[in-house]
Amino acid sequence: MAKHVNITIDGRSFLVDEGKNLVDVARENGIFIPSLCYFDHIEPPLGTCRTCTCKINGKFGPACTEKVSEGLTVEVNTEELKDSRKALVEMMFAEGNHICPSCEKSGNCDLQHMGYELGISHSRFPHLFKDRVIDYNSQRMVMEHNRCIKCLRCVVEVFTDDGKRVFNYQSRGHETYVGLDYEQEARLTHEQAVNAMNICPTGAIIVRGESISKPFGDRKFDLTSRREDFDEKPKSTKKPGKKTPKVIGTVSLAGCFGCHMSLLDIDTELLDIVKLVSFNKSPLTDFKEFTTRCDIGIIEGGCCNDENVETLRKFRENCDVLVSVGECAIWGGLPSMRNMIPLGECLEEAFLNCVTNETGSNVVPYDVDLPKLLDRVYACSEIVKIDYNIPGCPPDAQHIWKAVKNILWGEEFSVLYSEFKYD
Repeated sequence: MAKHVNITIDGRSFLVDEGKNLVDVARENGIFIPSLCYFDHIEPPLGTCRTCTCKINGKFGPACTEKVSEGLTVEVNTEELKDSRKALVEMMFAEGNHICPSCEKSGNCDLQHMGYELGISHSRFPHLFKDRVIDYNSQRMVMEHNRCIKCLRCVVEVFTDDGKRVFNYQSRGHETYVGLDYEQEARLTHEQAVNAMNICPTGAIIVRGESISKPFGDRKFDLTSRREDFDEKPKSTKKPGKKTPKVIGTVSLAGCFGCHMSLLDIDTELLDIVKLVSFNKSPLTDFKEFTTRCDIGIIEGGCCNDENVETLRKFRENCDVLVSVGECAIWGGLPSMRNMIPLGECLEEAFLNCVTNETGSNVVPYDVDLPKLLDRVYACSEIVKIDYNIPGCPPDAQHIWKAVKNILWGEEFSVLYSEFKYD
């Protein structure tokens, strides 16, 4: 029979089984400690990602490597710890090329899920856009090194039937990557290969032909939060009061116009909105120039050319509050897939190496009236000050309008977990 011990988590006392993992004990008692690399059957725990960092007996350390004992005192939800965990996950997004809308594992990705649980709408760190190799050499697996967070799960968990390691760490320091032994991988059964894909917390390991894509609502992390207090919102300085008419400007830069379509996707509620909101410079009105100052400017898409930059700066000058809507505006999104490749190579592939039936048309177009391409796609926040960010590809219509009404009139609201998404 297990011995019971007394521990304290965030000032609350609990009687728990001695020697159990702190992450599991907290979860059993309704306290959420974020974790990425932790797998409850891997012993000893990995402790590599540090997402579960808590203050344990006065010292900072990973909760997943801590066994509960008599008198253990733990701090989980201080503002300092919350910010540190957010910073760790933000850095993982910034260091890798995690483009959720194009990822096979979107909706089933642990890293994406931790971003949701921590309420990360954007990264405070600039994305690095490293040009990492995608390994297609294996007959069955694809290693997408752009998405690997080096959690060690696959290295310590995946073996052949005779105990041979399939994955291993190669190189050193910040150049470390997870290598795949092609010979040993070929000896895995199909079920073992699929298990390797499933235990990866991101989309770094993909088994060819074994799709894990599912409709929204059927995916692992679509609808249910582990946090009982999930409630993300912009911090409006306005106090709720009478709703006076407001002016909104919108624009689509290097994007697909999907966020504007989502903006209109509140159906009949749009009839209530138009009574209080007028659109000035916007594709919705086709006004080409500002005719009045706007209370709020909604920006879709990032900046890929000099015209985008000029337009964005005009919005900053003519809007009291500027909101980035969607992944493209927040950090580059799908258009930023070109950021890993030199601009010259992109142009050569698109125009010089393309297949065409028009003689002499294999040329890179140039005209003084054409916008000049930038060296890469930039987030709007890299060009001007952005006041709020609403993630998604596109964001849920309810999420957009809840945030906008909060900013304009101080209207209180809660963003549901199902509305806070990156894809």
